[in-house]
Amino acid sequence: MLSWFRALMPREDRFFDMFDAHAKTVVGAAEALEKVLAGGPDLEKHCDRIVELEDKADHITAEVLLAVRKSFITPFDRGDIKDLIQSLDDAIDMMHKTVKTIRLFEQKSFDPGMQEMGAIIVKAAHLVSEAIPQLNKIGTNAPRLNAIAEEVMRIEGRADELHEKGLKGLFQRHGASSPMAYMIGSELYGELEKVVDRFEDVANEISGIVIENV
Repeated sequence: MLSWFRALMPREDRFFDMFDAHAKTVVGAAEALEKVLAGGPDLEKHCDRIVELEDKADHITAEVLLAVRKSFITPFDRGDIKDLIQSLDDAIDMMHKTVKTIRLFEQKSFDPGMQEMGAIIVKAAHLVSEAIPQLNKIGTNAPRLNAIAEEVMRIEGRADELHEKGLKGLFQRHGASSPMAYMIGSELYGELEKVVDRFEDVANEISGIVIENV
């Protein structure tokens, strides 16, 4: 009777399938954001791609939260599952917010510092995507998971540097002559920095899961 009941419940490995699917949407959105920041004639197409992926990510997040409520067995603590998927979702949500700002102010070209932030966002996304499947065997993969978390944190430190340098450059170019240009640029730098912050949140969740399960 118990085996029949458990067979009806979401499988434990389904969580990793859903985590992996979400991580892929995050990578896709990060790569599209890097292309947006390169400017060019396909900018709107790449913005649309981010919007599409953010919607897909929302559906995956909802599936995970439903599975947490229904599952007889979960691979690790239910609260950690919810926090992990929410932190992943926050990263792509922040990319979507950045797209909204770009469209609102009709931005077509971007500072080299913003473009470098786009590149490190892609790097952070790929690191997180590498880490997610390894949570299936936390004990075996703990060293690599910890190394990934540390690398994401170093990336966040670089994003802080680019943010500060970018604001200073904006002020020097536009502070007195074009306050609106300064405001728009500072908003974009701030949102890109928050995208990287969200990846740091994911890394912290991964580190916490490793600590609790090793």
